[in-house]
This record gives sequence, C-alpha cells and structure tokens, in this order.
Amino acid sequence: MWKVIKQIARGGMPTEPPPAGDALREETQQIQGELLTILGQALTIRQVDAGSCNGCELEIHALANPYYNIEGLGIKFVASPRHADMLLVTGPVSRNMEVALRRTYDATPEPKLVVAVGDCGRDGGIFGEGYATCGGVAQVIPVDVVVPGCPPAPIEILRGILTAVQRGRGG
Repeated sequence: MWKVIKQIARGGMPTEPPPAGDALREETQQIQGELLTILGQALTIRQVDAGSCNGCELEIHALANPYYNIEGLGIKFVASPRHADMLLVTGPVSRNMEVALRRTYDATPEPKLVVAVGDCGRDGGIFGEGYATCGGVAQVIPVDVVVPGCPPAPIEILRGILTAVQRGRGG
C-alpha cells in the first residue's frame, strides 16, 4: 500500500486533459478508418480484467464516449471470447485469474490478438509479481502489443489496438 501512496505523492492523480478542438476526433477517426480498412469488417474485442485497480477500465470505457465513438465505426466489445478477434487485458494477473485468463485465450478463435493495457498489464506495475500476482499478462499468455501508462489515455489504447491489428495482418 505504501508503494501506491508514494506513487500518488510523486506523480499526482493523472487525468487526461480535455480534447483540444477537432484534432483528437480527426486522429481517432483516422485510426478507426485504418482499422476498418485493414480488417474490411468490424473488430470485436473481449476485455478481460485480470486483477486491475480499474483505472485502465475507466479509460477503456472512455473509448465509447462521443470523442472516440469506437462503436460508431464497427469496433465492438463482446461478452464471449468465442466471438472475439482480440483480447484487451488489464491488470497484473492475479493468481485467482490465471486459469481463467488461459481459458479465455484458448476459447478465442484464431487468429487471435492480445493487447496488454497499462503498466500492470506490461510487467505487474506497482504490484509486481508476488504471492498474489503472476506479474504481467505475458507471464500467462502470449501478448502482441503492450500499451504502457498508469492508466494509458484512451487514444493510446486505440493506437495499441491499431498496432496489434496491423501486426496481425502483416501490416
């Protein structure tokens, strides 16, 4: 707990500044357009919380707001990994979620893409690896792209999704 308090004292409570004009919307639409051009169809994502503090989930939920509007261009979140093209995984993988994450990965059809979101998804973040956590997502399942940040901004998550799709399609 002291690690968390010290991190907050050093860096403060990070928040995303309000969007400046239409630049953010244009960049978001450009990324979405590239995604749909590569895919030629909708992209379905299964989001998995493997033990996070929910900071990354708040930023993922922001992708549905009017500035990012990812659902408006065919990028959808699904409830079942069997219907997903991509897994978006947050948090250090808790020991209790390790088997569930592996099963979710196995249930996702090929070709499957995995994006680890946040510093915790990358390497365990401030929680690290210990008796309660396995560390980062890559300790449990293969990861295609990591989006660093604590938490990363929604535009960075969108860029990570685009990068994963480009790599997955050989782009």
